Amino acid sequence: MSLAIFDLDNTLISDDSDYLWGQFLVTQGVVDEKVYAEANERFYLEYQQGTLDIKAFLKFSLKPLAEHPMTQLLAWRQQFVDTLIKPLLLDSAQQLINKHRALGDTILVITATNRFVTEPIVQLYGITHLLATTPELVNGQYTGDFIDIPCFQDGKVKLLEQWLEVSGENMQGSWFYSDSHNDLPLLSRVDHPVAVDPDMRLASYAHASGWPIISLRDAVCPEHHFHK
Repeated sequence: MSLAIFDLDNTLISDDSDYLWGQFLVTQGVVDEKVYAEANERFYLEYQQGTLDIKAFLKFSLKPLAEHPMTQLLAWRQQFVDTLIKPLLLDSAQQLINKHRALGDTILVITATNRFVTEPIVQLYGITHLLATTPELVNGQYTGDFIDIPCFQDGKVKLLEQWLEVSGENMQGSWFYSDSHNDLPLLSRVDHPVAVDPDMRLASYAHASGWPIISLRDAVCPEHHFHK
């Protein structure tokens, strides 16, 4: 029994939930279309390039949560998941999760996207363990700030280490599946790093390191890399 860790965006789903949530808020008229859409696009490009200032992005992305009551936020989130996220779920991803589960592995998602957006998404895959950037909640209302550290790049490793201490799990035989070069700090820490539909920088690093490179966008879950 091992730890099987998955990134979420562009790994378990075929797009980026953080970016799509921002676009959803624009289409709902929740935020100023021109200003917000331009900033959302710029931050996403910086993420892809590896130059994202995560704290600046979180100040931007968590602000709408602080401006509306929880009941309204939950209604928007359900609409978002139903209309934009469910079509992005991948059969091959579910098959891979099921394979690990059948082996008795502990399934964990680690994502930079905040917990408000991602919690219902990972639940669609039947996953209960989630490490994500956590928005601050005071008296049932989001503040626009976050607690602890952002679950991004080295922050993913730090939050995982905290979780290991509490959960009693360990890294022996561990797996991590990700699409992004931003996850190289954690990919380099596990026993079985796997690049999933990787960006160019991760693909190059994976090739040089001899890591498996797979796609979960195929109809059938890849078998060649999966061994115990």
